[in-house]
Amino acid sequence: METSSSKLKKLFTAANADENTWKETIKTVAFALIFALIFRSFAYEPFHIPSGSMKSNLLVGDYLFVSKFSYGYSRYSLPFVLKLLPFHGRIFETPPKRGDIVVFHPPGLPPLGDVYIKRLIGLPGDRIQVKDSVLYINDQPVKKEYVDDWVDKEKQGDEATLKRYRETLPEGKSYLVLNAQVPSEVENTDVYVVPEGHYFMMGDNRDNSRDSRYSYPVGYVPEEDLVGRADMIFFSWSCGFICSHRFFIGLE
Repeated sequence: METSSSKLKKLFTAANADENTWKETIKTVAFALIFALIFRSFAYEPFHIPSGSMKSNLLVGDYLFVSKFSYGYSRYSLPFVLKLLPFHGRIFETPPKRGDIVVFHPPGLPPLGDVYIKRLIGLPGDRIQVKDSVLYINDQPVKKEYVDDWVDKEKQGDEATLKRYRETLPEGKSYLVLNAQVPSEVENTDVYVVPEGHYFMMGDNRDNSRDSRYSYPVGYVPEEDLVGRADMIFFSWSCGFICSHRFFIGLE
């Protein structure tokens, strides 16, 4: 017959086993969170497309991998409230290239505000202008060739037809851009002279993008405000469900 002492011993043993299991679970979760924090801060961060400013290349509902190490690190590379740290400048800095798709912190918004995604068009010292929907870099027109009419089906059930062009930068990088049928206020601009240590960003959906052509909230983007380079679409809900044709697509 089992004695009271042996029963108590079994209860204590079971309780210790449960306690050890909880400790191991907490340790595992803690290590996973620390690893995710380090990976998100220094390697790749997922980013979703919230607006149509980069159509037709990036669609609302696309999820991207953003490379944190491509341009080095600033306080805006860090997640959450760590962006408030009194740290300025970049470490391990590598300058971005014209034509990169860049995630950045708009200088007109608070540090914990939204981040934007646009294409880098102007480097420090460049002269940027748009004349009759044609982009000019350092007073030279950028090559722009008509491709087709693109139907935007994401406007709350309505459809809008936009002109789609292939733009080729002086360095040879090319990508698709959209222009609306009706001219917008930013199809003819003044000359923007990009200050040292800053960059000029534009959306690929040229008539529907709040970018460096507007002084607020973007304007010229300081190098410190760069978060990373968008490298790949890894998943997408842009078609209203899981889009099997938009998995692991490299970005041009």
